[in-house]
Amino acid sequence: MGNFRRNCSRPETKIRDDLVEYLVPRGWLVEITHGNAYQTGFPDLLLAHPRWGQRWVDVKVKGRYSFTKAQKLKWPVWEQHGIGIWILVAATQEEYDKLFGPPNWR
Repeated sequence: MGNFRRNCSRPETKIRDDLVEYLVPRGWLVEITHGNAYQTGFPDLLLAHPRWGQRWVDVKVKGRYSFTKAQKLKWPVWEQHGIGIWILVAATQEEYDKLFGPPNWR
């Protein structure tokens, strides 16, 4: 994966970086999305695995998160088109196991 860590003090960034380090050795391709004016509401990560398929993941801080206006507008439309979004809050087995259940953003 290379040096993907950024110098950023946002708690979500540390969790995201930890998740990348957790997922890559388990066979996942991890693409970090870059939100900008043209991509508001996008989840933080696109995952792909040869066996398990694709997952869109948004990284949040446990117990301290809400959804942006763009996420509240975009994600229901994605859901209507069969695109699931998973919320993960840590690089742990418990969180990892969520990827094998239904999308949990609701």
